[in-house]
Amino acid sequence: MSKSLKRVSAALESAGIEGRPVEATETTRTAAEAAAALGVEVDQIGKSIILRGEVSDRAVLFLTAGGNRVDAALASALAGESLGKADAALIRAQTGFAIGGVAPVGHLKEIRGWIDRRLLDFDVVWCAAGTPRHNFPVDPRQLIETFGLVPGDFTS
Repeated sequence: MSKSLKRVSAALESAGIEGRPVEATETTRTAAEAAAALGVEVDQIGKSIILRGEVSDRAVLFLTAGGNRVDAALASALAGESLGKADAALIRAQTGFAIGGVAPVGHLKEIRGWIDRRLLDFDVVWCAAGTPRHNFPVDPRQLIETFGLVPGDFTS
């Protein structure tokens, strides 16, 4: 088991979340790939979009429904600073994950995060679990209650 997958599994277990990561037979790097592999709607996939605070130089998480896109202006307003593209090095250094497997939990450093209200339309959503092939099921409300993600309107 990879270090990233272990970290996500430990975070879920520590939080008392029952859903455990499952391995897909094919990659789940995109929301469409994940939805097809898991047999769910694209919007049931929680995409971890990491942006970089242009003042703080910190990673900021936006957990977005699979069919939605982050609107930079709306996201910046929520974050209270201009946000730009986070490069792979910043994402790896602050989350501990590689692009294509970034989980919304189990980060190396504390990261501020928001959750797309669209995900709250589902009882269960699926999120990356630290690898391009592993995802975990979770009630999106648990991500708010346990991990402090803040519901927000940041998609267009």
